Amino acid sequence: MLCKKLHHAAYRCRDAAETVKFYTEVLGLKFSHAMGEDHVPSTGKYSPHVHIFFEMEDGSSIAFFECPQDPGEPSGRDPGTPDWVQHFAFEVESVEVLLQAKADLEAKGLKVIGPTNHDDFIESIYFFDPSGHRLELTARTCHDPVRLKSFEDEAPQVLALWEKTHDWSQRHLLFGSRSGYHRDQAANKEVSA
Repeated sequence: MLCKKLHHAAYRCRDAAETVKFYTEVLGLKFSHAMGEDHVPSTGKYSPHVHIFFEMEDGSSIAFFECPQDPGEPSGRDPGTPDWVQHFAFEVESVEVLLQAKADLEAKGLKVIGPTNHDDFIESIYFFDPSGHRLELTARTCHDPVRLKSFEDEAPQVLALWEKTHDWSQRHLLFGSRSGYHRDQAANKEVSA
């Protein structure tokens, strides 16, 4: 496979120092690198900026640019996109760690949504950083290789139903009910036929 792992995902931030404080003190990430230029190295465009990186345990990073002379929202979202769509999800070790993180974040004054169960695949909490980026902490809740394989096998059927309807009015064909994710193998065969 060409792509081995995520190196970094980069976003814009409102204030680099504020961002360093949040990601190191609130989330405990390693502030691993900072660099800056007056001109963008890849395009040559004049845009004074600082580029900061925060490393996670597996070596992957989340990075930010502070670009004080450029227009636009630091969150990078266009006004028509719901604020829950664009987000960065960090994996934590377990649901117990997730719940403790929620308590710790709330103790630091952050408003936290969740925990939210996503199809018995992951459990997540959500909150925002100082620049308005939505962040997710998530723990894997499915560790059964057979079930994980069934999720993988089901993914094309989920996409096919979405392409057919662009809503979930027929979700019972896949999941056996109008809400939730109860699987019915006979229903799965009907959708793929």
